[in-house]
Amino acid sequence: MPHSTDEPRGREADRAALAVVGAGPAGLAAAVTAADHGLDVILLDAADAPGGQYYRSPADGLGATRPGALHHNWRAFVELSARLAAHRDTGAIRHLTGHQVWTVERTGDGDWILHAVTGEADDEARTAVRAQRMILATGAHERQLPFPGWTLPGVVGAAGAQAMLKSGLALPGRRIVVAGSGPLLQAVALSLARAGASVPAVVEAAGYGAYARAPRVLAANPGKLAEGARFGAELARARVRVLSHRAVTEVHGDERVEAVTVSRVDRRWRPVAGTGRRIACDALAVGHGLVPQLELAVAAGCGTRTGPDGTHAVTLDEELRTTVPGIWAAGESGGIGGVELALHEGELAALSIICEVRGGVRRQEARRAVALRRSRRRLRAFAALMGTVHRPGPGWSEWLTGDTEVCRCEEVTAGRIRTACEELGAGDTRTVKLLTRAGMGWCQGRTCGFAVRELAAAHGAGQEPGGPDRRPLACPVKLSTLADLSGPG
Repeated sequence: MPHSTDEPRGREADRAALAVVGAGPAGLAAAVTAADHGLDVILLDAADAPGGQYYRSPADGLGATRPGALHHNWRAFVELSARLAAHRDTGAIRHLTGHQVWTVERTGDGDWILHAVTGEADDEARTAVRAQRMILATGAHERQLPFPGWTLPGVVGAAGAQAMLKSGLALPGRRIVVAGSGPLLQAVALSLARAGASVPAVVEAAGYGAYARAPRVLAANPGKLAEGARFGAELARARVRVLSHRAVTEVHGDERVEAVTVSRVDRRWRPVAGTGRRIACDALAVGHGLVPQLELAVAAGCGTRTGPDGTHAVTLDEELRTTVPGIWAAGESGGIGGVELALHEGELAALSIICEVRGGVRRQEARRAVALRRSRRRLRAFAALMGTVHRPGPGWSEWLTGDTEVCRCEEVTAGRIRTACEELGAGDTRTVKLLTRAGMGWCQGRTCGFAVRELAAAHGAGQEPGGPDRRPLACPVKLSTLADLSGPG
């Protein structure tokens, strides 16, 4: 696949024509496509192996004989990995594993410096690379809504349960309820069932019938329809019940999960009184959608927009350019859309950069870019529909009790947030945070931020305008690392 180029490959150890942040599906596709066309690429990723959260692989020592059995479209990853390996061998791609980029800055001559940390916390080292252009493929993290008992051992994120299975070949329990909202739930339930777990139910707070309100979008994405039908059939064969318009409103157990209460919810996700039913289980895998990771994009000044799922995403044009010259984004950074969209966007972003660098592309690449843009529009339309259908309804906060922890890092309960709004006069989320320390712990609101905002708004604080949370650092960094920034990196 790689072909020669007439451009010189004058290399500096810590400088490249293009830096790609993230080696998940979008970042991998971008890096190998750019290298295919002769660009000098540095690929930075926090993990030790490519694939990101989606294509997690078991560690070599676990002896997995068929890692692809745990994945959808594993063939695409194998093909990308082979191209990456070939480019690493020639030096076209420098793949920096274990590198977590914590901030970016622009130099006076227009280059970007990407600051990263490597190593374990006790032995952390800093490094930096420089690039003329940058693609952000930073992925997403899970959105969680709290409920009574969600801090018990045995409650895990839905994506977290899948990660345990893919990377550690481990299950969070033997009888696992999967709950929350979004297409991920069905995929997770199938993975757990195939691995030998008993999955008594998939509990979906939204309703799948809402997809029918957009027949043109469905007709344009027959593959998505087929995938949904296949998931439904496989779940039925595995005897997994799919319960829509329902939510887990309480978890029971002393030392760990023993059962959950599943209640019917109305269209606003308010629990319907008297509908709670108890389901015995020893684990709960729960997730309410994904949230794009935007710290680096926001730090660089990229514009953002609010998506139909209520999350913020990077504003992009059809060539995947952000509002900041020299920065492109691909995959979940531009809005949650799934692996197929991420692969398309990674390739398209790389072709866009090639076109800019060369002042144009050959006819073959131009035709490929047209096809990718067409597929992207189709898949983005489906992603918008998906986000609308599964966006959390405002009534979910009614299943919280006063002592339900909302911010786990600082152990801030729903009662304290309600008191801050109703009795102490907090009129916005920032004041709620200052009064309670909600969202000010280790995760800096990545886990609880959405819930704190929604709960505060439900109790009179009002919805805050504006974009995503601004965090100066994309990951925790030691003060000594910050103090040492005056050095060359």
